[in-house]
Amino acid sequence: MNNLSHLCKTLLVSTGLCLFAVPGSPISALAQTPKLLSTATTYNHTSAWDSTYYFTVTVPNTATALQTIALTQITGLEAIDFDLPASYAFTGTSDRQGEKLGISLAKGSQPQTVIVNLNQAIAPGQTVTIALKPLRNPHYEGVYQFRVQSLAADKQTTNYGLGTGRLQFYGVVDTE
Repeated sequence: MNNLSHLCKTLLVSTGLCLFAVPGSPISALAQTPKLLSTATTYNHTSAWDSTYYFTVTVPNTATALQTIALTQITGLEAIDFDLPASYAFTGTSDRQGEKLGISLAKGSQPQTVIVNLNQAIAPGQTVTIALKPLRNPHYEGVYQFRVQSLAADKQTTNYGLGTGRLQFYGVVDTE
């Protein structure tokens, strides 16, 4: 059975019919792309001011450097507007912040998209966190999801989906 499994993997990889990653093969090294590690918010109450949404992305050792990221809100009862000049990025994670990075932020051509262009590419083996500052949290409670993608600067490389970030907001309970 083990020999048959090995033979099938060898045939699929050698013929190019399949591009799944076989551990230890050259294809598995090429297949690694940056990934969204986590998404978090400092305040998860509806209508809260002064929140920060953290999107943490890691660049595996075998991936290419990462410079441009698109964040697109794909679900939620209302569109969230961001204070782009107040938003920032840094190396590390939200609980282990490293060096602050130079970035430029712009609204994308798609609705509810923010484009993050890092002044310096994130090298393989590094982790970066984008801290988006909303003008305020949404008025309506529920789940708000964001598609996170890397964008190729050369327009010849494929854009990769890094993952989907999920934030949940809760209504404030009135104690009276």
